[in-house]
Amino acid sequence: MILYDISGDILSAKVYPGDPEPCVDVLKSMEDGDEYNLSQVKFCTHTSTHIDSPSHFYQYGSTIDKMRLSVFYGKCTVFSFDGIVTGEDMEKLLPYCRKRILLHGNSKGYFSSSAAFVLANSGVLLVGTDADSVAPPFEEAKTHTELAKANIAVLEGLDLKGIKDGDYTLCAFPIKLSGLEAAPCRAVLMEQEKGF
Repeated sequence: MILYDISGDILSAKVYPGDPEPCVDVLKSMEDGDEYNLSQVKFCTHTSTHIDSPSHFYQYGSTIDKMRLSVFYGKCTVFSFDGIVTGEDMEKLLPYCRKRILLHGNSKGYFSSSAAFVLANSGVLLVGTDADSVAPPFEEAKTHTELAKANIAVLEGLDLKGIKDGDYTLCAFPIKLSGLEAAPCRAVLMEQEKGF
């Protein structure tokens, strides 16, 4: 089994415009004579690789701790697309996709609201992107809301450099943050080795 870490680093990733920068406070340090090292980290729940729950854009949507864990583990399809995926594009791609779809767009790949509408009626469980948002800036709320109302998890801030298009097994469990709209995760793609 080959494992690909497709997560960004919370402490060094680009921060979404307007979100706070992560910061680390060193509480104890062995270099300073303490018996152990101890740190405190402060960051936005949407920093780097993270899962948006439906409650991020939908008042009645599930919070991150209430989502089924099975959503975050299973077969997925990675596909490359330069620009904004439309509903028409999505209809053509869906027959070749698993229930979890990751968009490899070199940090500039987005799903339009029309693509979100098609996805909402498809049975897809999760969509992701290597951009800082699954939606283009001019349709941020519309795309997210369409996906949220369909109870589709959103995985943003992936690092898909070097990942080829195709089918994999995705493991991207969010950390448990009761009542919140998002949480960081360690996203990993698994691929069965070929041959003996």
